[in-house]
Amino acid sequence: MTAAWRVDAHHHVWDLTRRPLPWTDGLAPLQRSFSFAELEPQLDHAGVAGTVVVQTVADREETCELLALAAVQPRVLGVVGWFDLTSTGVADDLDAARDRPGGDRLVGVRHQLQVEADPRWLARPTVRQALAVLGDRRLAYDVVVSPAQLSRVVTAVDATPDTTFILDHAGKPDLRGGQLEDWRADLAELARRDNVAVKLSGLVTEADWDQWSVDDLRPAVNTLLELFGPARTMWGSDWPVSLLAGVDYATWTGISKELLAGLSTQESAAIWAGTARRFYQLPGNERE
Repeated sequence: MTAAWRVDAHHHVWDLTRRPLPWTDGLAPLQRSFSFAELEPQLDHAGVAGTVVVQTVADREETCELLALAAVQPRVLGVVGWFDLTSTGVADDLDAARDRPGGDRLVGVRHQLQVEADPRWLARPTVRQALAVLGDRRLAYDVVVSPAQLSRVVTAVDATPDTTFILDHAGKPDLRGGQLEDWRADLAELARRDNVAVKLSGLVTEADWDQWSVDDLRPAVNTLLELFGPARTMWGSDWPVSLLAGVDYATWTGISKELLAGLSTQESAAIWAGTARRFYQLPGNERE
């Protein structure tokens, strides 16, 4: 696999003229719009052929806009959108979205569990049913949680074994505080489930934004490779959120190359593209 085949399994775009993003309040680097047009030259420089764009708010309209982007932008290979998984009508909602322009690029669903007020949200009967619906429709469920929530994810995975789960940002290890023991133990339990993959993404924003180093990230990366292996680990930029730690697209790509140095060609190919293509069932790309 050549660099031109890389896939970015996790990035965002947003337009603040369409809707505010309250979660960016107080985060100056993120308080502007970020478009795919701004990202595209950075993809070219990094040798990234295709991407997966991920939701940022609990808003169906944003999901529709991301699908519309995918309909006209061939480099958007997949969309992870938001749907109300507490609704008994989620199956109809998913089918309607797939009938829209770009709907064939819907590859997954995400809900912001890390800020969910209900600690038993994943255990709700309607949510469990919705997770099963995702499996029926061959859609992945992206999991974004704090480390303390990882054990609840294990229970949900066991309840819906036919659904693919993809853990965002390595389960958000506490690289800033260095408290990794419980995170590692819960991650090891989750990794025993073959229907779970993990994203090597978002690590710089879990470290100290002002004084992180590449070595600060190595324990998390080594843990991912040990527990999930390259065949269930996929690379993502988490652009533009990475800017919070002063890390632009090119910098994160370079850091990732350094962190993954020493892997075989086959292992590198899996992390940089193959795992994302397989778990998200991404379409081919004309550059190949």
